[in-house]
Amino acid sequence: MFGLPVDADLKQYIRDLFQPNKCRLDTRFVIRDGKKHPFAVIAPGGAYAKVCSYIEGVPFARELNRHGISAFIVYYHTKEMARFPAPQRDLARAVKYIFKNSERFGLDTDHYSVWGSSAGGHLAASFGTQNMGYAKYSLPKPEAMILIYPVISMLKEYTQKDTHDNLLGQDASLRGEMFTSVEEHVTDAYPPTYIWTGDADETVQPENTLRMAEALAAEGVIYKSEIFPGVGHGVGLGSGTSAEGWIGKAIQFWYGCMR
Repeated sequence: MFGLPVDADLKQYIRDLFQPNKCRLDTRFVIRDGKKHPFAVIAPGGAYAKVCSYIEGVPFARELNRHGISAFIVYYHTKEMARFPAPQRDLARAVKYIFKNSERFGLDTDHYSVWGSSAGGHLAASFGTQNMGYAKYSLPKPEAMILIYPVISMLKEYTQKDTHDNLLGQDASLRGEMFTSVEEHVTDAYPPTYIWTGDADETVQPENTLRMAEALAAEGVIYKSEIFPGVGHGVGLGSGTSAEGWIGKAIQFWYGCMR
């Protein structure tokens, strides 16, 4: 229906159509059983024009809950309100709020990861850098980054045009593009990263994933990179494709990085 992946949440699709353009945190997927749980902070994609929680938020959160992981979905500023660094500030604000309320949410604050898909992958990936993310905002370093068919570069030859234009504007300077290209700012302090894309992605060039993997390898960062054959863009959990099961691999990768 509507050309959506089979795992898309249709009720959430309707909700997302009417979401206000502001920073907001969806806390419905916090596990409230009196125990402390590791948690994931999720930034869905949408080219910085919308937040597609129905594909890359709610389905992920439900699967994480099945593994005993609490999940938060971040709605960030989009469209004309998405100019850098507004979305990055929104994600940092959300993480700060989560930590401030960790007792109320029953969270194990030693164990958290940040997830992002497509443009949300750029947002999440930028959070892993020191000049755009956790260190800039004096926040704890994530144990792992999970990046799903992400936009990584803002350089015109690699980026996704709508994502670039919403974040930086059509006439962005090369200096601005370089500053917001995550692969240019990976250091050995970057969190361990699981990253994947499909080789049939015609929306976000797989080169984005390859460039990020090269940057991580060059800095000696623990990472796992996968390119799934025949998989296009926006498939979410990827059921029925060669990417099916990626979320289990991502969780296991994160568990392997736990301190």
